[in-house]
Amino acid sequence: MMLKVTTPLVSVEWLQENLEAENLIILDATIPKVGATKDVIKEKQQIKNAVFFDLKNVFLDAEGEYPNTIPSENHFEKEAQKIGINNDSCIVVYDDLGVYSSPRVWWLFKAFGFTNITVLNGGLPAWEAAGYSVELPAKKEVVEGGFTAKFQKELLRVTEQVLEASNNKDLIVDARSEGRFYATEPEPRADMRGGHIPNSKSLPHGKLQSDGKMKSTEELQQLFSEINPKNEHMTFSCGSGITACVLALGAETSGYTKYSVYDGSWTEWASRLELPVEK
Repeated sequence: MMLKVTTPLVSVEWLQENLEAENLIILDATIPKVGATKDVIKEKQQIKNAVFFDLKNVFLDAEGEYPNTIPSENHFEKEAQKIGINNDSCIVVYDDLGVYSSPRVWWLFKAFGFTNITVLNGGLPAWEAAGYSVELPAKKEVVEGGFTAKFQKELLRVTEQVLEASNNKDLIVDARSEGRFYATEPEPRADMRGGHIPNSKSLPHGKLQSDGKMKSTEELQQLFSEINPKNEHMTFSCGSGITACVLALGAETSGYTKYSVYDGSWTEWASRLELPVEK
């Protein structure tokens, strides 16, 4: 059976039912949460046959000035092939925190022209809560895939485009907490300016979630209709390009297709002192 996904999100029950699909590839996209303490050490578990998708060391521009910078088309293609991705693969991506870093992988594949990918709603916690089996990570023999990347530049925004959008009062939506947005709490990265891009709106990514899962389609549609009543193009920003993709996932689940992600996000904007900041 060859799987084709039609929604940006799937349930753990759906994945359990489709585990035997011949083109299924499960990716573990876990990264540590920004600002999280490391005092709780739990033995790493993963969904059976999952392949680790290394956002922090592999699937980025290692020479980039800012964290999590999108890699080149050629780099992404080669590294995706190494973990067994083919053009006819069906990818389910998850993380250990619920829905945190997995949408970044979903967005990256979309940005490189691959659409047969979906995010596991609730991630590993929901999988384990349902009583489904996990395993300890082990080195797997992976048959190299034949994936070909085709960059979709409209899904990405760079700083100059975001500055223009800000000046034009186009819709920029910030996924950071309200405290960071309004500079009433410090940035987790030392010595970084607080505040937000002028004319941007606050929509903390946590507002799209409940108990580690994305909210229902109807609830997400309500959130996005409030922030974007005219169905404008949305540019999503966050701290360093990770949780902006949670907003992108929520938007697409709600039926919005006109959006892009500001890859440098606040880390780049605040670091460039010539750029204006609002508090």
